[in-house]
Amino acid sequence: MNTEDTEGGEGFTLPRSRLANERLHALIPGGAHTYAKGDDQYPEHLAPVIDHGRGAHVWDVDGNRYIEYGSGLRSVSLGHAHPRVIEAVRRELDRGSNFVRPSVIEIEAAERFLATVPTAEMVKFAKNGSDATTAAVRLARAVTGRPRVAICGDHPFFSTDDWFIGTTPMPAGIPATTTDLTVTFPYGDLAATEELLTRYEGDIACLILEPATHTEPPPGYLAGLRELADRHGCVLIFDEMITGLRWSEAGAQGLYGVTPDLSTFGKALGNGFAVSALAGRRELMERGGLRHSGERVFLLSTTHGAETHSLAAATAVLTTYAEEGITARLHALGERLASGVREAAAGMGVGDHVVVRGRASNLVFATLDEKGQPSQEYRTLFLHRLLAGGVLAPSFVVSSALSEADIDHTVDVVAQACAVYRKALDAGDPTPWLTGRPVKPVFRRRA
Repeated sequence: MNTEDTEGGEGFTLPRSRLANERLHALIPGGAHTYAKGDDQYPEHLAPVIDHGRGAHVWDVDGNRYIEYGSGLRSVSLGHAHPRVIEAVRRELDRGSNFVRPSVIEIEAAERFLATVPTAEMVKFAKNGSDATTAAVRLARAVTGRPRVAICGDHPFFSTDDWFIGTTPMPAGIPATTTDLTVTFPYGDLAATEELLTRYEGDIACLILEPATHTEPPPGYLAGLRELADRHGCVLIFDEMITGLRWSEAGAQGLYGVTPDLSTFGKALGNGFAVSALAGRRELMERGGLRHSGERVFLLSTTHGAETHSLAAATAVLTTYAEEGITARLHALGERLASGVREAAAGMGVGDHVVVRGRASNLVFATLDEKGQPSQEYRTLFLHRLLAGGVLAPSFVVSSALSEADIDHTVDVVAQACAVYRKALDAGDPTPWLTGRPVKPVFRRRA
């Protein structure tokens, strides 16, 4: 690893990654298949292009090894190439991957999922989270006969589809008539949500939200939403893409004891393999099936939704979580990391500027300027120093493959980064410690 230490980190370079990024941009719009993986999310010319990963470590095309956090945008929670998952997939490799009729593994995966998430009665698998959340919204509209969707305005992402993207700073190509059918409510505020439901009485098909993010739900909040949805006749949807498995094996609904009508899972479900799930009450889910007398709902119909390798991976992941206490391990590792980072930041005098937030299994960090405001410039400085120390961390979301030694090394690197952060704060300007443009928000109107 190139860790030559200079005041501004100038000794850390990634020449092969830089060339690979140029090739990516020439072939792929944005240079990545997910905006959050774009090189604009990293210091200029310092976005590593990954060659391979194992456990909690990845190696870039320049030969540098990193301790990795937020692996696969939170999807690789067991670590790369996890033995139980790989073995389950390997058993299917020479048995075929997709057939003209359902395979027996679809039964096994569904049974395992519903045993893990007993608050759901039926499940349907897909390949990505957007398909699942859009199917949930479509189903809610069908069963209620209502057009409007109410999304939690405090949560960053629900779908790539028009009903959500039209509400972001990137609405190009989406008709206003579509966006007008989506309204927002604030997280944690039952009174404001009830006011919204009353204002659009009989018009809102569903409430969709992440049950928890970097803040815990206020006491009684989720139960209050359940009561509001019942009283106003709309469908309550929990987006458990992130909370699923990380909050508890049964997701946030299992932890907090509030059952939604529908819920969507992904991320950790496949440990990097492409699989997502829509789950919920039989009465609703069956409207997308064949055993009812009502109008049919086009729920989910995907060529690759039942691809055997990903369902084998999901089954292995769910089994591993249940048998090995993975959720508890994620929390223990996260608590060790959060404690260490907070202590390191405080020790360098930047405890009010480098701030760790969130549940221990899903930690994020904020980088604040001299006035305590979020700063892309200070985030750039911080990420640069982490990279130079062998830590790839757009967040501090842990995987169970991390060792205590990995955590301790990360804390040491954070302390070094915080020392530079303090110098920049004292100077009142982080610019001398930057080597190019600042990192950019994912959602913005202009490239």
